[in-house]
Amino acid sequence: MAKNKMKTKRAAAKRFDFTGTGRVKHKRCNQSTNTPLSKSSRRQKRALRLDGELVDGDAKQVKTMIPYWSKRK
Repeated sequence: MAKNKMKTKRAAAKRFDFTGTGRVKHKRCNQSTNTPLSKSSRRQKRALRLDGELVDGDAKQVKTMIPYWSKRK
């Protein structure tokens, strides 16, 4: 008899990615065309382009939402 598999939360799988060491990456907010970035400095806009890393507590929650993340290639 087959065991039940855990389902991946598709919303979380689309929004988060993992580094090679297992940390969780996320996109920065306020990059869309809806937000006027004309008042922001170049330095601030460059910083928004980079991916951020989640803190350990939030990363633990994301890893439960994406149970098979280590097997993804």
